[in-house]
Amino acid sequence: MPNRAERRANAKRNRKGTAKQPARYQARSREGLVDEYSLQEKSIRLQDGQTGEWKPSARTDLPVQNAPVTREPGKLSLPHTARGWVRFLCWLLIVLSALAFFVVMWIPNMPTWSVIVVSAVFAVGVLSLFFVSGDPKDNPNVDEYGTAV
Repeated sequence: MPNRAERRANAKRNRKGTAKQPARYQARSREGLVDEYSLQEKSIRLQDGQTGEWKPSARTDLPVQNAPVTREPGKLSLPHTARGWVRFLCWLLIVLSALAFFVVMWIPNMPTWSVIVVSAVFAVGVLSLFFVSGDPKDNPNVDEYGTAV
């Protein structure tokens, strides 16, 4: 037996002319409604030149996306521009000054000025990389969001 609140709600519905529908009919009545997700999917299909309504297909292949051409990770190539050659020379200067620093550090009785000169050459090489570095958009090791790959 329904409680008092349910009896009052049923009586109110009966006065308005709408009887209480079973739960399965209420759920089925929502099927014809259009939600935002289906509208977005439909607009995407229309922009792609497909028909307005989605129909399932038996294709399993995914559409091929044009990926940017990147160089092979293990292959080294010579620079092509003047900026590339200057960057190469900066890295060469950094590597040679680092090796010279280890040599100067391990040789006894080296004058202090030699350590200072080697350290200064290393610092100039590192700082010069900031001036000759390329556009970050052209970095093949970074994806479109700026994350290292």
